[in-house]
Amino acid sequence: MEGRKVIILGSSRKNGNTTRIVDEIAKETGIDVIDLSDYNISYYDYESKNRDDDFFPLIKGIIEKYDTLIFATPIYWYNMSGIMKVFFDRISDLIRIEKETGRKLRGKKIGVISNSHDNEIEDSFYIPFKKTADYLGMEYLGHAHFNANILNQTTKIELTFI
Repeated sequence: MEGRKVIILGSSRKNGNTTRIVDEIAKETGIDVIDLSDYNISYYDYESKNRDDDFFPLIKGIIEKYDTLIFATPIYWYNMSGIMKVFFDRISDLIRIEKETGRKLRGKKIGVISNSHDNEIEDSFYIPFKKTADYLGMEYLGHAHFNANILNQTTKIELTFI
């Protein structure tokens, strides 16, 4: 498993800009991609009535197979996408009801790919990713932002943190 990386894609469109960016990165690097829209992951539930959805099998597989998790999301209203937020909210289950699974996140690494119609975004966008990494004992590697308005076949897509 040493050095295994995965891009966890959280976009509402299968053929949108974020997906195009992720597909290009995967093609260039050979990094695996998991598209959250392929899974049924329900909202966080304090009563844990959602244990039978796809979250636990998915996160357990990710934890077992990969040591670097790269989250890819478009920016919606200054935040990560809804599907990505639901995934992050469900990490709470790993500190409440699946603690042994959650402990296996320690020492893993996180990176972020964001996409919007701006050249730059405020660093505050990355706070949830950084704080999650800190809280779970993971290493935050960095982030890369892409402007969807200027993406074309000649755009060089680089991730300095991988």
